[in-house]
Amino acid sequence: MRCLLWFTSAAGFLCLGGALAGHALPLSRVVAVLGLHALVATLGVLLPGLSVFGDVFARGSRARPEVALTFDDGPHPETTRRVLAILREHGVAATFFVLGEKARAHPEVVREIAQAGHGLGLHGYTHDRLYALRSAARVSADLESARMALRDVAGVETALFRPPVGFVSHAVALAADRAGLTLVGFSARTRDGSPRADSRAVLARARRALSNGAVLVLHDAAERGGHVPASLAVLDELCRELARRGLRPVTVDALLRAE
Repeated sequence: MRCLLWFTSAAGFLCLGGALAGHALPLSRVVAVLGLHALVATLGVLLPGLSVFGDVFARGSRARPEVALTFDDGPHPETTRRVLAILREHGVAATFFVLGEKARAHPEVVREIAQAGHGLGLHGYTHDRLYALRSAARVSADLESARMALRDVAGVETALFRPPVGFVSHAVALAADRAGLTLVGFSARTRDGSPRADSRAVLARARRALSNGAVLVLHDAAERGGHVPASLAVLDELCRELARRGLRPVTVDALLRAE
């Protein structure tokens, strides 16, 4: 897909050059090239696992019976601790992608995550839903604020970054590369974060996604508001399902090391 983006970009410049030289291509061909370029670029943002704008880690080895449960949008003093309690009961390791402003608001929860042996990653400083439309300079500044927050509250340095909403644009990929961060995507969303999420549907999606190397997106806190993510209602059963299938839950860092 990245090669296709380069090809359509080059074709666009050739069309422009031809037009400036007085050798314009038929309008239908120009529209087709521009349309294909727009489609590839859009898919690259919406489906980060395609790695169109930069390398994105979206799943581990299919040869190893390991999966990564990841939690976004925390920390929260109540819901995150409930998640930690369930994970502790089942001896499950996970990775939490935290927001910088929430980490500063609840530093003790971040420290509890780290002390329990779970992985930590950045999810930006604020949950900007238009993150993929921001400039590389703005993303870089946000990442530095998030990184400083995690360092200040828990003394943790991380190389993992999942953008808000998970979308990866050229600017996001460029800023992450400059910061020396690994972009982390997912093999499946459980869509548990919505206030209207149905826990049965969330569990069904999670079960379908379970396979060697899977990286599942869950939420330990609401993005905004005070609702409880549906993941908390299904996490106990999901952990039992992992055990039944012989899948070992590990951190994203562990999946990366295995790669």
